[in-house]
Order: sequence, then structure tokens, then C-alpha cells
Amino acid sequence: MTLEHYVEVGKKRLRCGYTTGTCAAAAAQACGQALLAGGFPHSLRIDTPAGVAVVVEPEEIHRGTDAQGTPWASCGVRKDAGDDTDATDDALVVVRVSLTDTPGTTIEGGAGVGRVTRAGLDQPVGAAAINSVPRAMIASELERVAREHGWQGGFAVEVSVSGGEEIARKTFNPRLGIEGGISILGTSGIVRPMSEEALVESIRLEMRMRRAQGLRDLVLVPGNYGQDWVQDREGVDPTHIVSCSNFLGEALDYAGVLGFETLVLVGHMGKLAKVATGAMNTHSRVADGRAEAFAAHAALAGAGRDDIARLMECATTDEALEVLAGHGPGETAVSDERECLLAATLRGLTQAIARHVSRRGDPVRCEVVVFSKAWGELGRSGGAQELLDRHRVRGTAARKEGRI
Repeated sequence: MTLEHYVEVGKKRLRCGYTTGTCAAAAAQACGQALLAGGFPHSLRIDTPAGVAVVVEPEEIHRGTDAQGTPWASCGVRKDAGDDTDATDDALVVVRVSLTDTPGTTIEGGAGVGRVTRAGLDQPVGAAAINSVPRAMIASELERVAREHGWQGGFAVEVSVSGGEEIARKTFNPRLGIEGGISILGTSGIVRPMSEEALVESIRLEMRMRRAQGLRDLVLVPGNYGQDWVQDREGVDPTHIVSCSNFLGEALDYAGVLGFETLVLVGHMGKLAKVATGAMNTHSRVADGRAEAFAAHAALAGAGRDDIARLMECATTDEALEVLAGHGPGETAVSDERECLLAATLRGLTQAIARHVSRRGDPVRCEVVVFSKAWGELGRSGGAQELLDRHRVRGTAARKEGRI
């Protein structure tokens, strides 16, 4: 079945798809029905976190009993990426579910699902690359089926992907430290299509709307992480925020064209470390350089050869932060020297990001704030606080906590 859900991106109407996580949750639902209701349904409905209902058809359905007499069922659901360009489009996500006496749901990866080999990703090292939201969706579907049929036990789930190891070679998984297959992903359950021309036009349209509202000051974020950060931590009015996705350069250019006077860029270090190298399109297929940025600024801060070599091998910026600090987020520092190295490196990175943004954004006055979900705020340029104060909503939680 084709998902008939569309988004207007610029002047184009593009069809959305659904994630591998949605496929896995739907397949798990089918298996639960087969085990507890006695048969597979003809179609499956998933209410995604995005609020969009997805209806799919089960494929390659099987039932049986293992050598210990435990009933199992398996089902496949085919990924539909819509109008998005996605290496996993049409991949068959297969879920096998067995009943267990112990309540709860355990989820593991099978053939074609990658395994995490580096720290800093959604799942710990050694775990199957099935992210948190898909895991929650799978468990939720099975728990709902269990309630409907009065099942008091639990479920053992294995997720696999036909041809997943070959598909993964077309992705950035090997570079990120995910080996042996693809990741089961999705925070919203829905794939929103990425047409670059249309996306840039939609960003410009939103900026024009903000300017037409009379705004002269703007908060720019690369995506949801930045938006959540400035709203939750800084109490920023959401009507003052524009998401530029990966197209930072185009957004900075257009801010000048529209006559904005000031702009604060707020983003996760995973994106903005690329900007420290001068990259103005932060999509992974266009630019990376995060490891190189960390290594260069750590070297300027006095890091030794061994630390620099380790930074060059880091898959994520959170992993790089652990190398510099000598500990994980929230853990006890190893030494003051380590803390000084971390602080000096972050100061250099923040200054480099601010310098490149200001150069591209001229004549708009630009400031930056950089953060990590795990480590918190990592740096901000000198005038960022003053500009953020212009965007706050009165009576926010941030004000009550004394941050305003």
C-alpha cells in the first residue's frame, strides 16, 4: 500500500514515506496477532509519533514452534521512502516474535541489522543498531496486542533486514561505527522527502514570513535539536525561529537579502563542528570534517599526538568530547589539565564557527550557541546572550529557573 501523505515543500508537492522503525513496529504487531489471535491480519495500521497513520500489508508470513515448543511468528513489511532518495527504499524489514513466560519485550538484531561498535550513538557499544524510538514503537504494539488478548507473558523480538548488509555499504553506517547492516531508525515514524531546491525555497518562504511579521532579529537552527534547545533552555518564542536544515549558507545569504539585522545560530556540535571548517552545507554527503576540526583545535590547545590520533578516529562529536575530557558526560574529571584542554578546544571551535558564520552572514550581525544533548552547552559567542534576550517569552520555565 502506498502512503498518501504529502507535504508542500517550496513549490512542489512531495509524497512522504515511512521509516524502517515503522516497518518493524507493524511487522511486530502482525506477529503478535498471529500468536495471540490465531492468524495474521490482511493489513496493519501504525499510528506514528508524527500523528500520521500508516497502513501496510504483511509479507512473507510464517508461524511455527521451536525445538523447545515455544510458538513463534515472523512477518515482513516493505520500506517505502516516498519521494525521498533513500538507500533503504523497498527494503524488507522482517520481525520474528516468540512468546516468553516473563513479562516485557526484549528486542535484538538479526541478519542485515547493524551492530554498534563505537560510543556516542543512540545505542550502546555491542547493541543492535535499533534506535530508541523504534524500540519503543515495537514494544508498544506488542503490549497493545497482549492487553487485547489477555496475555500475561512477554515477547522476544528479532529484527532483520533482507540484504541489509549490502544496503549498508551505500550508507554512512560503516563510517559511524555501525557494522554488519543498516540501522532501524526514525524519531517520527515518517520519512519527509528531501528535495534540495524545494527545501531551500521552503526555508526562504519561512524567513519571508518572519520578516513580514515585522521581525528584525532571527533565531536560526539546523533542526529539531536546536529548536527544542532554544525553546526549553532559553525560553525563545517559537515564532522567532527558522529551521535551515543543512542549508546554512543559503539561509545566511537570504537573511541579508531580507534585511534582518541580527541572527543567532543555535545548533548541536554534530552539525556545527562542520561549520568550524567553513562548510556551509552540513549534509553528510556534502561535507564532514568534524574529526579534523576537533583534532586541529585540540592541537592548537596543546593536545598530544596520541589524543589527536584518537580524535581523528572518532565517529561522533560526543565521542571526541570524551577523548578530550578523559571521561564521559556527567562523570568525574580525570584531571584539571584535561578540563583545561576540553575548555580550550571548545573555545577555539566556537570562535571558528562564529567567525565563518559572521563572514557569510555579513552585514547581518551573527552570534552562535553550540551544545550537545549529552554534555549540555559547549560554547557561545560573546553577544549571543544579548540577542537571545530579545526572543524570550515572558513567564517561561527558563525564567523561573533563573536563566533569564
